Amino acid sequence: MKFAEKVHDLRKKKHYTQDELAKLVGVSKRTLAGYEGGNRYPKQREVYRKLADVLDCDVNYLLAEDEAFIADAADLYGTRGKEQAEEAVNVLSGLFAGGELSDTDRDAVMRALQEAYWNCKEDNRKYTPFHFKDDLNG
Repeated sequence: MKFAEKVHDLRKKKHYTQDELAKLVGVSKRTLAGYEGGNRYPKQREVYRKLADVLDCDVNYLLAEDEAFIADAADLYGTRGKEQAEEAVNVLSGLFAGGELSDTDRDAVMRALQEAYWNCKEDNRKYTPFHFKDDLNG
């Protein structure tokens, strides 16, 4: 199930109008309609958290595998990590364009890509100059 469908279904279960949910989350009705229409995604992770709180669900439920992966890469490695993760997802998504993989197989391949990405990032830490290592450790 896609983000748009999840938000729409959860909103309906809570008996909120788009206007009511938008006000509770702190976005415009137009923005929320974009979320439900599949035309927009929250740019800030905090909006996902607010949606999850108001809709009584886990924030990870709202995030698709690739969205969560990109957000985690951004949190851990900043803008460059986010860009690398987005590029990896986009390249891999391009390979799926033929539509020959089932959703289950697509998810398995996406998880394998994410695991490879995290392993490479960890392996490459040993090559990071010392003056940057403090930034990576928080």
